[in-house]
Amino acid sequence: MRKITILNGPNLNMLGIREPGVYGNESLAAIELLVKNRAEELGVSVSFFQSNHEGAMIDRIHNAYGNEDGIIINPGAWTHYSYAIRDALSAVSLPVIEVHLSNIHKREAFRHVSVVAPVAVGQIAGFGSLGYVLALEAIVKQVLQSENEA
Repeated sequence: MRKITILNGPNLNMLGIREPGVYGNESLAAIELLVKNRAEELGVSVSFFQSNHEGAMIDRIHNAYGNEDGIIINPGAWTHYSYAIRDALSAVSLPVIEVHLSNIHKREAFRHVSVVAPVAVGQIAGFGSLGYVLALEAIVKQVLQSENEA
C-alpha cells in the first residue's frame, strides 16, 4: 500500500480558533479525518504530523525517506523563509505537494513568495480543507505515474 505523509507547520494546531475568517472553522483533526476518509477510498495509507518546531519538522521529513511515497506539506509561515525545510524536502527526493488553506497570493506581499514551491510538484492554495483532498488525489496520481514510468 502506498504511504503518504501530511505535514503541517506552525500554528496549524490552532485551526478552528485562529483567524477563522482566513483559515475557516474546521479543526486540524477534522481536516485529518476528511483526508483519511479519502485516502481509504483511494487505497493509500496516510500519516499526519504537526509541529511548531522547525527541527522537529526537518526530522520528520528526513524520516519519510525510504518509508513513504510522497509528502503533502502545509509549511505555514515556514513557506516564506525556511530554506532548511526546503532543503530537507529536496534531500529526500520524494514528490511533494505544497498546500495552503488560504490563497497566499491574495494576501500580504510577504506571503506571495514560497521557498518550498521550487522543490514541489505543485502548490494548491485557497480552497480551504478541500485543498488537502485535492493534494492527496494529485500526489497519488503523481506516485502512480512515476511508478509507471520506471
